Formats: sequence, C-alpha cells, structure tokens
Amino acid sequence: MRAIDAGLVLCHECHQLNRQVPSQNEQPCSRCGAAVHGRRPNSLVRTWALLITAALLYIPANLLPIMSVSSLGQGQPDTILSGVIALAQHDMLPIAVVVFIASILVPSLKLVGIALLLYSVQRHQPMSVRQRILMYRFFEWVGRWSMLDVFVITVLVTAVDFGSLARIEAGFGAVAFASVVVLTMLAAITFDPRLIWDNTTLDADHD
Repeated sequence: MRAIDAGLVLCHECHQLNRQVPSQNEQPCSRCGAAVHGRRPNSLVRTWALLITAALLYIPANLLPIMSVSSLGQGQPDTILSGVIALAQHDMLPIAVVVFIASILVPSLKLVGIALLLYSVQRHQPMSVRQRILMYRFFEWVGRWSMLDVFVITVLVTAVDFGSLARIEAGFGAVAFASVVVLTMLAAITFDPRLIWDNTTLDADHD
C-alpha cells in the first residue's frame, strides 16, 4: 500500500508526512510551509530534458581536449581517453584508472541507466520493482562521486606546474564534462522514485 493511498504526502524539504487535502493539487507543509505535491510535477519530462542535454554535452566532453600534459616543454592537448593514456605513460597509473572510471565508465553507465529507468517507468516495461529501485539507488549513490574526476583534474592543474619541466592544463572538454556531471546529478534529483511504485500498481491493475 502506498502512502498516497492512505491520504499521506511527503514534504521533500523537511520529510514531514502530511495529510493530503483531496481538493488541492498543491498544499503547504504543516511543519515548514513548503509546497507539497502527491508527486513531483512533470518529473519525467524534466528528467528527460536534463538527461538529453547531458547526453548531447557528453559528445564534446569526449571530443574536446580535457587537459594538456607537457613534460620538458613537449606535450599536446588530450581528450579524456588520450588523457588516461598520457597519465599512464607518465607513471600516474592510479590516477589514470580513477579518471577512466570516473570520466568514461561511470558517466556512460549513469546516462544509460537513467534512460532505461525512465523508459521502463514511462512505457510500463516488464521490470521488477527491485530492479528499478536498484538502478535508481545506483545512479543516486554514484552522483556523490561524479565530481571526483573534475576534482582530480583541478588538483593536477594546481599541483603539477613546474614550468617547462612538467605542467598540466585544463581544456574546454573539462567544462563540458563538468556540465554533464551537474546535469546528471540534477536528473537524479528531479526523478520521483515514487513513480516506480505507481508504475507497478498500474501494471498490476492491467493484469
């Protein structure tokens, strides 16, 4: 049984359960006064918009130089993938692994995972509640670490600056990638996980 079936709605600001007023689509929270809805308005539309924008920005994030690693005056701009290779060649293998996981593997999984979750909920695909919840918790959890690679690049740019001996500079790809990270984090926030249970209820009713 869902909380909304019992006439209760949750405030997303202070997490207070409120008794739903049937005649109102939006009502103030009894504790903090914030607007309370049975479900977040236009949750799927907003999440799709953020996700598509992030996917489009992910293209220049991978094609444009994200950083330049130079040693003894020699070096060239690198994309995310070539930057991983360059870091490995400069005996920075642990950092290369971190950048690969955080910049290539995790964003790709997150974009695909959110898209699959949205599609399954919107089109009532045959997926269990457990599968959908695990997918949602994964990209919600991984959002906490999404800025790790941007932080690594920032630290490298600040720490590795020895003039002509060794130097690392950030490129325009880093800006695009940081935008992708922020947009996917916002997509995770705008998605209402209660739609997963609504979707399951609808599927049960059809059966």
